[in-house]
Amino acid sequence: MLNDILPFRFDFDTVAIAGATLWSLALYLGFSPFGEWITKQLNRWFNFAEQFMYTSKSEFEKTRQARESQNAFYASVFSIIPFLIIGTLCNWGIEVSLGESWGISTGILACMSCGVYELGRRDGENS
Repeated sequence: MLNDILPFRFDFDTVAIAGATLWSLALYLGFSPFGEWITKQLNRWFNFAEQFMYTSKSEFEKTRQARESQNAFYASVFSIIPFLIIGTLCNWGIEVSLGESWGISTGILACMSCGVYELGRRDGENS
């Protein structure tokens, strides 16, 4: 569809994209406390940085709830970026060492094992 609109062609390596996102998901599940910490720190930084954009304290307080909700959303979206970078590096390492066909299968295996680990971690946390 994109090739019909644009006069030039994009070549995407779908196997690399799928493997990198699977590894990113596995790392996000496996290191979920670290992901929550990143989200919290980004949210704090966004709230702090936005104070300097307002000249009056009353205007700042009037829009506080909407801005904090928006900053929380942005923080949760941007907290994925470190996991995407590390997941891409993990996928690249698997493809270099084992071959291109192993990226997706090891990513699926990592997702399943990290998902089971996260379920056990949360169950142990609640007990």
